[in-house]
Amino acid sequence: MPTVSSSPPAASDIRRGRVLFVGAGPGDPALLTVRAVECLRRADVVVYDTLVPGAVLDMVAPAVERLAVPRDGREGDHDPGEATGRLLARLAAEGRTVVRLKGGDPAVFGRLSEEMAPVRDAGIPVEIVPGITAAAAAAAAAGIPLTSRSAASSITIVTGHEASDKREGIDFRALAALPGTLAIYMGVEQVGRWSSELLSAGKPALTPVTIVSHCSWPDQRIAVSTLAGCAADFERHNWPSPAVVIVGEVAQTVDVIAVTPARGPLAGRRVVNTRPPGQGEDLESLIRAAGGSCLGVPAIRIGPPASWQPLDDAIREAGSFDWIVFASANGVRGFVGRLREAGLDGRALGTARLAAIGPATRQELERAGFSCDLTPEEFRSEGLVSAFGKAPGPARFLLVRANRGRDLMRRELESMGHAVTEVSAYSSEPVTTLDSATAAAIDQAPVDWITVTSSLIAESAVQLFGPRIRQWRIASLSPITSAALRTCGIDPTVEAATAVSDSLVAAMANWETAHATHPDRRPEKLPMPPGRLVEPADSAGEIPEPPKATTISQEKP
Repeated sequence: MPTVSSSPPAASDIRRGRVLFVGAGPGDPALLTVRAVECLRRADVVVYDTLVPGAVLDMVAPAVERLAVPRDGREGDHDPGEATGRLLARLAAEGRTVVRLKGGDPAVFGRLSEEMAPVRDAGIPVEIVPGITAAAAAAAAAGIPLTSRSAASSITIVTGHEASDKREGIDFRALAALPGTLAIYMGVEQVGRWSSELLSAGKPALTPVTIVSHCSWPDQRIAVSTLAGCAADFERHNWPSPAVVIVGEVAQTVDVIAVTPARGPLAGRRVVNTRPPGQGEDLESLIRAAGGSCLGVPAIRIGPPASWQPLDDAIREAGSFDWIVFASANGVRGFVGRLREAGLDGRALGTARLAAIGPATRQELERAGFSCDLTPEEFRSEGLVSAFGKAPGPARFLLVRANRGRDLMRRELESMGHAVTEVSAYSSEPVTTLDSATAAAIDQAPVDWITVTSSLIAESAVQLFGPRIRQWRIASLSPITSAALRTCGIDPTVEAATAVSDSLVAAMANWETAHATHPDRRPEKLPMPPGRLVEPADSAGEIPEPPKATTISQEKP
Protein backbone atom coordinates (compact mmCIF):
# COMPACT_ATOMS: atom_id res chain seq x y z
CA MET A 1 0.00 0.00 0.00
CA PRO A 2 1.26 3.54 -0.61
CA THR A 3 2.46 5.77 2.13
CA VAL A 4 0.65 9.07 2.31
CA SER A 5 2.57 10.87 5.03
CA SER A 6 6.12 12.17 5.04
CA SER A 7 9.20 11.87 2.83
CA PRO A 8 10.88 8.46 2.47
CA PRO A 9 12.97 7.50 5.51
CA ALA A 10 16.72 7.48 5.45
CA ALA A 11 18.27 4.21 4.29
CA SER A 12 19.64 3.49 7.78
CA ASP A 13 16.11 3.61 9.24
CA ILE A 14 14.24 1.53 6.65
CA ARG A 15 14.21 -1.77 8.55
CA ARG A 16 14.28 -0.40 12.09
CA GLY A 17 10.87 -0.96 13.63
CA ARG A 18 9.64 0.36 16.96
CA VAL A 19 6.61 0.19 19.23
CA LEU A 20 4.87 3.22 20.70
CA PHE A 21 2.45 2.65 23.58
CA VAL A 22 0.05 5.57 23.13
CA GLY A 23 -2.68 6.72 25.51
CA ALA A 24 -5.96 7.35 23.72
CA GLY A 25 -7.41 9.34 26.63
CA PRO A 26 -11.06 8.93 27.63
CA GLY A 27 -12.44 8.82 24.09
CA ASP A 28 -13.00 12.32 22.76
CA PRO A 29 -10.36 12.88 20.04
CA ALA A 30 -10.10 16.52 21.18
CA LEU A 31 -8.52 15.19 24.41
CA LEU A 32 -5.68 13.36 22.64
CA THR A 33 -2.23 14.79 23.26
CA VAL A 34 -0.36 16.45 20.40
CA ARG A 35 2.23 13.67 20.55
CA ALA A 36 -0.48 10.98 20.38
CA VAL A 37 -1.93 12.52 17.20
CA GLU A 38 1.53 12.72 15.70
CA CYS A 39 2.16 9.03 16.45
CA LEU A 40 -1.17 7.95 14.95
CA ARG A 41 -0.51 9.87 11.75
CA ARG A 42 2.95 8.34 11.32
CA ALA A 43 2.02 4.76 12.19
CA ASP A 44 2.40 1.85 9.78
CA VAL A 45 0.06 -0.31 11.87
CA VAL A 46 -2.21 0.46 14.84
CA VAL A 47 -3.05 -2.22 17.39
CA TYR A 48 -5.94 -0.88 19.44
CA ASP A 49 -8.25 -1.77 22.32
CA THR A 50 -11.79 -2.55 21.19
CA LEU A 51 -13.09 0.13 23.57
CA VAL A 52 -11.23 2.91 21.72
CA PRO A 53 -13.97 4.94 19.97
CA GLY A 54 -14.01 5.22 16.20
CA ALA A 55 -13.56 9.00 16.40
CA VAL A 56 -10.05 8.46 17.77
CA LEU A 57 -9.24 5.91 15.08
CA ASP A 58 -10.27 8.52 12.51
CA MET A 59 -6.89 10.14 13.19
CA VAL A 60 -5.25 7.16 11.45
CA ALA A 61 -4.63 7.36 7.69
CA PRO A 62 -7.01 5.12 5.69
CA ALA A 63 -4.19 2.98 4.25
CA VAL A 64 -2.76 2.09 7.67
CA GLU A 65 -3.38 -1.44 8.92
CA ARG A 66 -5.57 -1.67 12.04
CA LEU A 67 -5.75 -4.63 14.38
CA ALA A 68 -8.29 -4.79 17.22
CA VAL A 69 -7.29 -6.53 20.45
CA PRO A 70 -10.10 -7.62 22.82
CA ARG A 71 -9.46 -6.59 26.40
CA ASP A 72 -9.53 -10.20 27.60
CA GLY A 73 -7.39 -11.38 24.70
CA ARG A 74 -8.18 -13.82 21.94
CA GLU A 75 -9.52 -17.28 22.60
CA GLY A 76 -6.72 -19.59 23.75
CA ASP A 77 -4.45 -16.83 25.08
CA HIS A 78 -3.01 -17.92 28.44
CA ASP A 79 -1.78 -14.37 29.15
CA PRO A 80 -3.52 -11.74 26.97
CA GLY A 81 -0.86 -9.12 27.74
CA GLU A 82 2.05 -11.31 26.70
CA ALA A 83 0.15 -12.52 23.62
CA THR A 84 -0.37 -8.92 22.52
CA GLY A 85 3.28 -8.17 23.27
CA ARG A 86 4.39 -11.00 20.99
CA LEU A 87 2.15 -9.62 18.24
CA LEU A 88 3.70 -6.15 18.66
CA ALA A 89 7.22 -7.59 18.54
CA ARG A 90 6.44 -9.53 15.36
CA LEU A 91 5.00 -6.48 13.61
CA ALA A 92 7.90 -4.23 14.61
CA ALA A 93 10.42 -6.88 13.54
CA GLU A 94 9.10 -6.33 10.01
CA GLY A 95 10.52 -2.82 10.16
CA ARG A 96 7.22 -1.09 10.87
CA THR A 97 6.29 1.68 13.27
CA VAL A 98 3.67 0.07 15.50
CA VAL A 99 1.32 2.13 17.65
CA ARG A 100 -0.28 0.24 20.52
CA LEU A 101 -3.30 2.43 21.21
CA LYS A 102 -4.70 1.98 24.71
CA GLY A 103 -7.66 3.71 26.34
CA GLY A 104 -6.81 6.34 28.95
CA ASP A 105 -3.15 6.20 29.96
CA PRO A 106 -1.17 3.11 28.90
CA ALA A 107 0.51 2.83 32.32
CA VAL A 108 -2.77 2.64 34.28
CA PHE A 109 -4.49 -0.78 34.32
CA GLY A 110 -3.33 -1.42 30.77
CA ARG A 111 -1.16 -4.57 31.10
CA LEU A 112 1.75 -2.37 30.04
CA SER A 113 4.47 -4.43 31.72
CA GLU A 114 3.18 -7.69 30.21
CA GLU A 115 2.93 -6.22 26.71
CA MET A 116 6.31 -4.49 26.84
CA ALA A 117 8.26 -7.57 28.01
CA PRO A 118 8.29 -9.47 24.66
CA VAL A 119 9.04 -6.26 22.77
CA ARG A 120 12.05 -5.38 24.95
CA ASP A 121 13.22 -8.99 24.93
CA ALA A 122 13.38 -8.71 21.14
CA GLY A 123 15.54 -5.59 21.40
CA ILE A 124 12.91 -3.37 19.79
CA PRO A 125 12.86 0.33 20.81
CA VAL A 126 9.84 1.35 22.91
CA GLU A 127 8.27 4.72 23.64
CA ILE A 128 5.43 5.41 26.09
CA VAL A 129 3.14 8.33 25.24
CA PRO A 130 0.94 9.21 28.23
CA GLY A 131 -2.76 9.93 27.87
CA ILE A 132 -5.41 11.54 30.06
CA THR A 133 -6.37 8.84 32.52
CA ALA A 134 -10.03 8.12 33.18
CA ALA A 135 -10.08 9.48 36.76
CA ALA A 136 -8.82 12.90 35.69
CA ALA A 137 -11.18 13.03 32.71
CA ALA A 138 -14.19 11.94 34.79
CA ALA A 139 -13.49 14.50 37.50
CA ALA A 140 -13.19 17.24 34.88
CA ALA A 141 -16.44 16.16 33.23
CA ALA A 142 -18.27 16.29 36.57
CA GLY A 143 -16.63 19.57 37.57
CA ILE A 144 -15.06 18.18 40.75
CA PRO A 145 -11.50 18.02 42.10
CA LEU A 146 -9.76 14.74 42.87
CA THR A 147 -7.96 16.26 45.84
CA SER A 148 -8.83 18.99 48.31
CA ARG A 149 -6.85 20.67 51.07
CA SER A 150 -9.79 20.31 53.42
CA ALA A 151 -11.20 16.89 52.47
CA ALA A 152 -8.80 14.79 50.37
CA SER A 153 -5.02 14.98 50.49
CA SER A 154 -4.57 11.82 48.41
CA ILE A 155 -6.03 10.00 45.43
CA THR A 156 -6.01 6.20 45.16
CA ILE A 157 -6.79 4.50 41.85
CA VAL A 158 -8.31 1.04 42.31
CA THR A 159 -9.44 -1.63 39.88
CA GLY A 160 -12.91 -2.99 40.44
CA HIS A 161 -12.07 -6.05 38.38
CA GLU A 162 -9.04 -7.92 39.70
CA ALA A 163 -7.19 -10.69 37.90
CA SER A 164 -8.49 -14.08 39.01
CA ASP A 165 -4.98 -15.51 39.54
CA LYS A 166 -3.72 -12.65 41.71
CA ARG A 167 -2.15 -13.94 44.95
CA GLU A 168 -3.24 -11.05 47.16
CA GLY A 169 -6.50 -9.19 46.71
CA ILE A 170 -7.35 -5.59 47.43
CA ASP A 171 -7.07 -4.60 51.09
CA PHE A 172 -10.47 -2.94 51.48
CA ARG A 173 -9.88 -2.25 55.17
CA ALA A 174 -6.82 -0.13 54.29
CA LEU A 175 -8.75 1.62 51.52
CA ALA A 176 -11.68 2.38 53.81
CA ALA A 177 -9.33 3.97 56.31
CA LEU A 178 -7.77 6.34 53.78
CA PRO A 179 -9.01 9.92 54.19
CA GLY A 180 -8.60 10.76 50.48
CA THR A 181 -10.42 10.05 47.23
CA LEU A 182 -10.93 6.63 45.67
CA ALA A 183 -11.22 6.34 41.88
CA ILE A 184 -12.55 2.93 40.88
CA TYR A 185 -11.92 1.74 37.32
CA MET A 186 -13.70 -1.17 35.61
CA GLY A 187 -16.11 -1.41 38.51
CA VAL A 188 -19.50 -1.73 36.82
CA GLU A 189 -19.81 -5.52 36.85
CA GLN A 190 -18.46 -5.83 40.41
CA VAL A 191 -20.15 -2.78 41.96
CA GLY A 192 -22.01 -4.90 44.51
CA ARG A 193 -18.83 -6.59 45.68
CA TRP A 194 -16.52 -3.59 46.08
CA SER A 195 -19.18 -1.31 47.58
CA SER A 196 -20.18 -3.92 50.19
CA GLU A 197 -16.50 -4.63 50.96
CA LEU A 198 -15.87 -0.93 51.63
CA LEU A 199 -18.98 -0.71 53.79
CA SER A 200 -17.97 -3.81 55.76
CA ALA A 201 -14.52 -2.30 56.26
CA GLY A 202 -16.05 0.77 57.91
CA LYS A 203 -16.49 3.28 55.09
CA PRO A 204 -19.58 5.41 55.97
CA ALA A 205 -22.75 4.48 54.08
CA LEU A 206 -23.43 8.11 53.10
CA THR A 207 -20.00 8.62 51.53
CA PRO A 208 -20.67 10.60 48.34
CA VAL A 209 -20.16 8.83 45.02
CA THR A 210 -19.96 10.33 41.52
CA ILE A 211 -20.36 8.06 38.49
CA VAL A 212 -19.20 9.09 35.02
CA SER A 213 -20.19 6.59 32.34
CA HIS A 214 -18.78 6.80 28.79
CA CYS A 215 -16.70 9.80 29.81
CA SER A 216 -16.34 12.35 26.97
CA TRP A 217 -18.31 10.11 24.56
CA PRO A 218 -21.42 11.49 22.82
CA ASP A 219 -23.65 9.53 25.24
CA GLN A 220 -21.76 10.51 28.40
CA ARG A 221 -23.76 10.16 31.64
CA ILE A 222 -22.94 11.74 34.98
CA ALA A 223 -24.70 10.78 38.20
CA VAL A 224 -24.34 11.11 41.95
CA SER A 225 -25.20 8.55 44.60
CA THR A 226 -23.87 7.21 47.90
CA LEU A 227 -21.66 4.26 48.75
CA ALA A 228 -24.64 2.39 50.22
CA GLY A 229 -26.93 3.18 47.30
CA CYS A 230 -24.66 3.01 44.26
CA ALA A 231 -25.08 -0.73 43.58
CA ALA A 232 -28.88 -0.39 43.44
CA ASP A 233 -28.58 2.80 41.38
CA PHE A 234 -26.33 1.06 38.83
CA GLU A 235 -28.94 -1.65 38.41
CA ARG A 236 -31.82 0.81 38.28
CA HIS A 237 -30.31 3.22 35.75
CA ASN A 238 -28.21 0.71 33.77
CA TRP A 239 -25.17 2.97 33.58
CA PRO A 240 -22.95 1.22 31.01
CA SER A 241 -19.25 0.51 31.13
CA PRO A 242 -16.68 1.88 30.80
CA ALA A 243 -17.45 3.97 33.84
CA VAL A 244 -15.35 5.61 36.55
CA VAL A 245 -16.65 5.83 40.11
CA ILE A 246 -15.25 8.57 42.32
CA VAL A 247 -15.76 7.91 46.03
CA GLY A 248 -15.12 10.50 48.74
CA GLU A 249 -16.02 13.93 50.03
CA VAL A 250 -14.98 15.61 46.77
CA ALA A 251 -17.81 13.73 45.01
CA GLN A 252 -20.49 15.76 46.78
CA THR A 253 -19.36 18.95 45.03
CA VAL A 254 -20.61 17.99 41.55
CA ASP A 255 -20.83 21.21 39.58
CA VAL A 256 -24.22 21.33 37.88
CA ILE A 257 -23.03 24.17 35.67
CA ALA A 258 -20.07 22.08 34.49
CA VAL A 259 -22.38 19.39 33.16
CA THR A 260 -24.84 21.73 31.49
CA PRO A 261 -25.08 20.88 27.77
CA ALA A 262 -23.03 23.05 25.46
CA ARG A 263 -24.58 26.14 23.92
CA GLY A 264 -24.83 26.58 20.18
CA PRO A 265 -27.31 25.93 17.36
CA LEU A 266 -26.52 22.18 17.45
CA ALA A 267 -26.48 21.91 21.26
CA GLY A 268 -27.78 18.53 22.33
CA ARG A 269 -27.84 17.23 18.77
CA ARG A 270 -26.14 13.92 17.96
CA VAL A 271 -24.81 13.66 14.41
CA VAL A 272 -23.74 10.53 12.51
CA ASN A 273 -20.73 11.29 10.31
CA THR A 274 -20.57 8.79 7.43
CA ARG A 275 -17.20 9.76 5.98
CA PRO A 276 -14.44 7.13 5.89
CA PRO A 277 -11.98 6.88 8.81
CA GLY A 278 -9.41 9.67 8.87
CA GLN A 279 -11.44 11.97 6.60
CA GLY A 280 -14.14 13.47 8.80
CA GLU A 281 -12.12 15.48 11.31
CA ASP A 282 -12.92 18.89 9.82
CA LEU A 283 -16.64 18.15 9.73
CA GLU A 284 -16.66 16.75 13.27
CA SER A 285 -14.75 19.72 14.68
CA LEU A 286 -17.24 22.14 13.08
CA ILE A 287 -20.18 20.18 14.50
CA ARG A 288 -18.62 20.26 17.98
CA ALA A 289 -17.93 23.98 17.65
CA ALA A 290 -21.67 24.43 16.97
CA GLY A 291 -22.47 22.52 20.18
CA GLY A 292 -23.26 19.10 18.69
CA SER A 293 -21.69 15.68 19.21
CA CYS A 294 -20.52 13.22 16.56
CA LEU A 295 -20.66 9.49 16.07
CA GLY A 296 -18.42 8.29 13.26
CA VAL A 297 -19.99 5.45 11.26
CA PRO A 298 -18.28 5.17 7.85
CA ALA A 299 -20.67 4.24 5.04
CA ILE A 300 -17.85 3.57 2.55
CA ARG A 301 -14.45 1.93 2.81
CA ILE A 302 -11.36 3.38 1.11
CA GLY A 303 -8.70 0.97 -0.12
CA PRO A 304 -6.13 0.44 -2.88
CA PRO A 305 -7.27 0.05 -6.50
CA ALA A 306 -7.51 -3.41 -8.05
CA SER A 307 -4.11 -2.76 -9.66
CA TRP A 308 -1.53 -0.03 -9.18
CA GLN A 309 -0.11 -0.53 -12.68
CA PRO A 310 -2.22 2.05 -14.59
CA LEU A 311 -1.44 4.73 -11.98
CA ASP A 312 2.26 3.83 -11.90
CA ASP A 313 2.42 4.02 -15.72
CA ALA A 314 0.69 7.42 -15.67
CA ILE A 315 3.10 8.73 -13.03
CA ARG A 316 6.08 7.75 -15.19
CA GLU A 317 4.52 9.74 -18.07
CA ALA A 318 3.25 12.60 -15.85
CA GLY A 319 5.45 15.20 -17.57
CA SER A 320 3.72 14.57 -20.88
CA PHE A 321 0.31 15.80 -19.67
CA ASP A 322 -0.89 19.40 -19.85
CA TRP A 323 -3.22 18.97 -16.87
CA ILE A 324 -3.39 16.50 -13.98
CA VAL A 325 -6.85 16.69 -12.43
CA PHE A 326 -7.62 15.37 -8.94
CA ALA A 327 -11.24 14.51 -8.18
CA SER A 328 -10.73 14.04 -4.42
CA ALA A 329 -8.25 14.28 -1.56
CA ASN A 330 -8.03 10.48 -1.60
CA GLY A 331 -6.81 10.67 -5.18
CA VAL A 332 -4.07 13.06 -4.11
CA ARG A 333 -2.96 10.71 -1.32
CA GLY A 334 -2.84 7.71 -3.62
CA PHE A 335 -1.01 9.59 -6.39
CA VAL A 336 1.58 11.18 -4.09
CA GLY A 337 2.12 7.90 -2.24
CA ARG A 338 2.93 6.02 -5.45
CA LEU A 339 5.06 8.91 -6.71
CA ARG A 340 7.23 8.75 -3.61
CA GLU A 341 7.28 4.97 -3.52
CA ALA A 342 8.79 5.11 -7.01
CA GLY A 343 11.54 7.39 -5.65
CA LEU A 344 10.21 10.41 -7.56
CA ASP A 345 9.20 13.94 -6.55
CA GLY A 346 7.54 16.98 -8.09
CA ARG A 347 10.12 17.21 -10.85
CA ALA A 348 8.52 14.12 -12.44
CA LEU A 349 5.45 16.22 -13.26
CA GLY A 350 7.40 18.47 -15.62
CA THR A 351 5.26 21.35 -16.88
CA ALA A 352 1.92 19.71 -16.09
CA ARG A 353 -0.51 21.98 -14.29
CA LEU A 354 -2.60 20.70 -11.38
CA ALA A 355 -6.34 21.08 -10.84
CA ALA A 356 -8.41 20.17 -7.78
CA ILE A 357 -12.16 19.68 -7.67
CA GLY A 358 -12.54 21.60 -4.40
CA PRO A 359 -10.83 23.22 -1.40
CA ALA A 360 -10.17 19.98 0.53
CA THR A 361 -8.47 18.44 -2.50
CA ARG A 362 -6.43 21.61 -3.04
CA GLN A 363 -5.36 21.60 0.62
CA GLU A 364 -4.23 17.97 0.31
CA LEU A 365 -2.07 18.93 -2.68
CA GLU A 366 -0.58 21.82 -0.74
CA ARG A 367 0.12 19.59 2.27
CA ALA A 368 2.05 17.30 -0.07
CA GLY A 369 4.14 20.26 -1.26
CA PHE A 370 2.42 20.97 -4.60
CA SER A 371 0.84 24.20 -5.84
CA CYS A 372 -2.65 23.98 -7.28
CA ASP A 373 -3.21 25.90 -10.51
CA LEU A 374 -7.00 25.63 -10.69
CA THR A 375 -9.92 25.15 -8.32
CA PRO A 376 -13.33 25.80 -9.92
CA GLU A 377 -15.93 28.13 -8.46
CA GLU A 378 -18.40 25.25 -8.47
CA PHE A 379 -16.92 22.31 -6.49
CA ARG A 380 -18.00 19.42 -8.72
CA SER A 381 -17.21 17.91 -12.12
CA GLU A 382 -19.40 20.45 -13.92
CA GLY A 383 -17.33 23.26 -12.42
CA LEU A 384 -14.07 21.81 -13.71
CA VAL A 385 -15.56 21.15 -17.16
CA SER A 386 -16.75 24.76 -17.32
CA ALA A 387 -13.31 26.06 -16.32
CA PHE A 388 -11.52 23.89 -18.89
CA GLY A 389 -13.97 24.96 -21.57
CA LYS A 390 -12.21 28.34 -21.63
CA ALA A 391 -8.76 26.81 -22.10
CA PRO A 392 -7.14 26.49 -25.54
CA GLY A 393 -7.11 22.96 -26.89
CA PRO A 394 -6.59 20.27 -27.66
CA ALA A 395 -4.75 19.31 -24.47
CA ARG A 396 -3.73 16.08 -22.69
CA PHE A 397 -5.52 15.43 -19.42
CA LEU A 398 -4.79 12.89 -16.68
CA LEU A 399 -7.82 12.35 -14.43
CA VAL A 400 -6.94 10.85 -11.02
CA ARG A 401 -10.06 9.45 -9.38
CA ALA A 402 -11.70 6.50 -7.60
CA ASN A 403 -12.58 3.17 -9.17
CA ARG A 404 -16.21 4.28 -9.41
CA GLY A 405 -18.14 7.51 -9.76
CA ARG A 406 -19.56 9.85 -12.38
CA ASP A 407 -18.03 9.73 -15.88
CA LEU A 408 -19.12 13.23 -16.81
CA MET A 409 -15.71 14.93 -16.82
CA ARG A 410 -14.06 12.45 -19.18
CA ARG A 411 -16.98 12.53 -21.61
CA GLU A 412 -17.20 16.32 -21.67
CA LEU A 413 -13.46 16.86 -22.08
CA GLU A 414 -13.29 14.35 -24.92
CA SER A 415 -16.24 16.06 -26.62
CA MET A 416 -14.16 19.27 -26.58
CA GLY A 417 -11.38 17.49 -28.46
CA HIS A 418 -9.04 16.85 -25.53
CA ALA A 419 -7.15 13.58 -25.00
CA VAL A 420 -8.08 12.06 -21.63
CA THR A 421 -6.39 9.33 -19.59
CA GLU A 422 -8.27 8.10 -16.50
CA VAL A 423 -6.60 6.19 -13.65
CA SER A 424 -7.82 4.93 -10.27
CA ALA A 425 -5.71 5.98 -7.28
CA TYR A 426 -7.95 4.22 -4.77
CA SER A 427 -11.07 2.12 -4.45
CA SER A 428 -14.26 3.22 -2.77
CA GLU A 429 -16.60 0.45 -1.67
CA PRO A 430 -19.86 0.53 0.32
CA VAL A 431 -19.97 -0.77 3.88
CA THR A 432 -22.72 -3.36 3.89
CA THR A 433 -23.20 -4.26 7.56
CA LEU A 434 -23.03 -2.62 10.98
CA ASP A 435 -21.02 -4.46 13.60
CA SER A 436 -22.81 -5.10 16.90
CA ALA A 437 -20.85 -2.45 18.84
CA THR A 438 -21.65 0.27 16.27
CA ALA A 439 -25.32 -0.72 16.11
CA ALA A 440 -25.49 -0.55 19.92
CA ALA A 441 -23.84 2.89 19.93
CA ILE A 442 -26.40 4.15 17.39
CA ASP A 443 -29.37 2.76 19.27
CA GLN A 444 -28.18 3.63 22.78
CA ALA A 445 -28.78 7.38 22.41
CA PRO A 446 -31.03 9.27 19.98
CA VAL A 447 -29.55 10.34 16.63
CA ASP A 448 -30.74 13.68 15.29
CA TRP A 449 -28.77 14.18 12.07
CA ILE A 450 -26.78 12.22 9.51
CA THR A 451 -24.34 13.87 7.12
CA VAL A 452 -24.17 12.54 3.56
CA THR A 453 -21.26 13.84 1.47
CA SER A 454 -21.29 11.88 -1.81
CA SER A 455 -23.64 9.91 -4.03
CA LEU A 456 -21.94 6.61 -3.12
CA ILE A 457 -22.26 7.41 0.59
CA ALA A 458 -25.93 8.24 -0.01
CA GLU A 459 -26.61 4.87 -1.64
CA SER A 460 -24.59 2.97 0.95
CA ALA A 461 -26.10 4.79 3.95
CA VAL A 462 -29.67 4.01 2.88
CA GLN A 463 -28.80 0.31 2.76
CA LEU A 464 -26.56 0.34 5.84
CA PHE A 465 -28.91 2.09 8.26
CA GLY A 466 -32.19 0.77 6.89
CA PRO A 467 -35.33 2.14 8.59
CA ARG A 468 -33.21 4.15 11.06
CA ILE A 469 -32.20 6.73 8.46
CA ARG A 470 -35.82 7.69 7.84
CA GLN A 471 -36.10 8.78 11.47
CA TRP A 472 -33.15 11.18 11.21
CA ARG A 473 -32.68 14.58 9.64
CA ILE A 474 -30.39 14.36 6.62
CA ALA A 475 -27.75 16.94 5.65
CA SER A 476 -26.61 16.65 2.02
CA LEU A 477 -23.37 18.18 0.75
CA SER A 478 -24.38 18.90 -2.85
CA PRO A 479 -27.13 18.70 -5.48
CA ILE A 480 -25.53 15.49 -6.83
CA THR A 481 -25.71 13.91 -3.36
CA SER A 482 -29.29 15.09 -2.92
CA ALA A 483 -30.26 13.55 -6.27
CA ALA A 484 -28.77 10.21 -5.19
CA LEU A 485 -30.78 10.34 -1.95
CA ARG A 486 -34.00 11.09 -3.82
CA THR A 487 -33.32 8.17 -6.16
CA CYS A 488 -33.32 6.04 -3.00
CA GLY A 489 -36.66 7.53 -1.97
CA ILE A 490 -35.36 9.95 0.68
CA ASP A 491 -35.52 13.74 0.64
CA PRO A 492 -32.64 15.56 2.40
CA THR A 493 -33.62 17.92 5.18
CA VAL A 494 -30.99 20.48 4.17
CA GLU A 495 -28.44 20.89 1.40
CA ALA A 496 -25.20 22.85 1.69
CA ALA A 497 -25.06 26.08 -0.30
CA THR A 498 -21.55 25.14 -1.43
CA ALA A 499 -19.96 21.68 -1.27
CA VAL A 500 -17.73 22.30 1.75
CA SER A 501 -17.98 21.23 5.40
CA ASP A 502 -18.52 24.77 6.71
CA SER A 503 -21.55 25.23 4.50
CA LEU A 504 -22.97 21.82 5.44
CA VAL A 505 -22.79 22.56 9.18
CA ALA A 506 -24.19 26.05 8.57
CA ALA A 507 -27.20 24.51 6.81
CA MET A 508 -27.84 22.23 9.79
CA ALA A 509 -27.40 25.10 12.25
CA ASN A 510 -29.75 27.34 10.29
CA TRP A 511 -32.42 24.61 10.24
CA GLU A 512 -32.13 24.12 14.00
CA THR A 513 -32.36 27.87 14.62
CA ALA A 514 -35.43 28.18 12.41
CA HIS A 515 -37.15 25.23 14.12
CA ALA A 516 -36.10 25.91 17.71
CA THR A 517 -39.01 25.83 20.15
CA HIS A 518 -36.94 27.34 22.96
CA PRO A 519 -33.53 29.05 22.82
CA ASP A 520 -32.34 27.00 25.82
CA ARG A 521 -33.40 23.55 24.66
CA ARG A 522 -31.65 20.64 26.35
CA PRO A 523 -31.27 16.94 25.58
CA GLU A 524 -33.85 14.51 26.85
CA LYS A 525 -33.20 13.12 30.31
CA LEU A 526 -32.98 9.43 31.06
CA PRO A 527 -36.15 7.70 32.22
CA MET A 528 -36.14 8.10 35.98
CA PRO A 529 -37.83 6.43 38.92
CA PRO A 530 -39.67 8.65 41.42
CA GLY A 531 -37.31 11.34 42.67
CA ARG A 532 -35.75 14.57 41.50
CA LEU A 533 -33.26 15.12 38.73
CA VAL A 534 -30.28 17.40 39.05
CA GLU A 535 -31.10 20.27 36.68
CA PRO A 536 -29.03 23.25 35.56
CA ALA A 537 -29.92 26.53 37.18
CA ASP A 538 -33.47 27.60 36.38
CA SER A 539 -34.53 31.03 35.15
CA ALA A 540 -34.42 32.40 38.67
CA GLY A 541 -30.85 31.21 39.12
CA GLU A 542 -31.73 28.62 41.76
CA ILE A 543 -30.25 25.11 41.84
CA PRO A 544 -32.38 22.38 43.42
CA GLU A 545 -31.00 20.60 46.46
CA PRO A 546 -29.19 17.38 45.37
CA PRO A 547 -31.28 14.26 46.06
CA LYS A 548 -29.92 10.97 47.33
CA ALA A 549 -29.45 9.51 43.85
CA THR A 550 -29.52 11.66 40.73
CA THR A 551 -28.76 11.23 37.07
CA ILE A 552 -27.74 13.62 34.35
CA SER A 553 -27.90 12.57 30.70
CA GLN A 554 -25.57 14.79 28.76
CA GLU A 555 -24.67 15.14 25.10
CA LYS A 556 -20.96 15.91 25.17
CA PRO A 557 -19.68 18.55 22.71
